[in-house]
Amino acid sequence: MSSITAMDETTIELSKTKLVVLLLGASAFVALGYWMLSLDSAIIEAQRRFNNPLLIHGLGGVSMALFGTFGGLALRKLFDNKPGLIFNQLGILDNSSTFSAGLVPWEEISGFGVYETHKQKMLVVFVVDPSKYIEVGGSLRRYLIRASSHMSGSPIVITPSALKTDFDELHRLFGTYFSKYAKRA
Repeated sequence: MSSITAMDETTIELSKTKLVVLLLGASAFVALGYWMLSLDSAIIEAQRRFNNPLLIHGLGGVSMALFGTFGGLALRKLFDNKPGLIFNQLGILDNSSTFSAGLVPWEEISGFGVYETHKQKMLVVFVVDPSKYIEVGGSLRRYLIRASSHMSGSPIVITPSALKTDFDELHRLFGTYFSKYAKRA
């Protein structure tokens, strides 16, 4: 193992531009949901396709609730002045999303991989004790982290969607620090 220096740290800031784009996208879907919810039932029934008012109004309500929540979370992150991600000899400090893992020491990281969905790549950080990162916080957080863990194989998934970096650089940096500091059996 190479010697540890106090200066071996890389910080990736949150991207305010990416967060504004996410917020605008969420706002557009909330507006679309509102429009769908406000359509008159007679107008919906008169359509050749998608003529079920219950379905259209339901989709509008779900769109407003889901994207309203995402928009609120993006807005909250927009005013977060802490770095999004820090790599150093201790581990990674994840603040890249609303449900970030916080400090994850290298001793607890067993590996990493890539999870891709809808052409978006995410860095999956495998840990020795996943339940330690799942069973933290409120019930909504635990539910979402558990669902994410089932899909990706780990409770810690880092996406560059709110970071001032792209996936390839994120993956390269993680690999560099992992090979330097992670302890493997």
